[in-house]
Amino acid sequence: MSLLQQIITIAIAAVTNFITRWSPFAIFTSNKKEQEELSPFIKGLGAFLPAAIMGMLVVYCYRNVNLLTGNHGLPDLLAGIITVVVHLWRRSMFLSLIVGTVSYIILINYVF
Repeated sequence: MSLLQQIITIAIAAVTNFITRWSPFAIFTSNKKEQEELSPFIKGLGAFLPAAIMGMLVVYCYRNVNLLTGNHGLPDLLAGIITVVVHLWRRSMFLSLIVGTVSYIILINYVF
């Protein structure tokens, strides 16, 4: 791939990413003069989607855990519990994800 093709590919990806993030705000604003005010539909999505996405990530992470072999999913379960405890303690999604990921890496490499 030439340099020009790489630049064009990155530009297309950047424009596409911008459009997909900008378009809901442009389409669903309730009053076009006041762009800051969002429609109730978008506000509802903003309240619902974070929890739905986290639930989907939990299902994705635990989908291949085999309880009949090896450590029986113990590192996965312990890292999940650590993540939940840290989140309930500090209420920081970033911190809980980092601590959960690091704890899982430590558990599978050094403990189990």
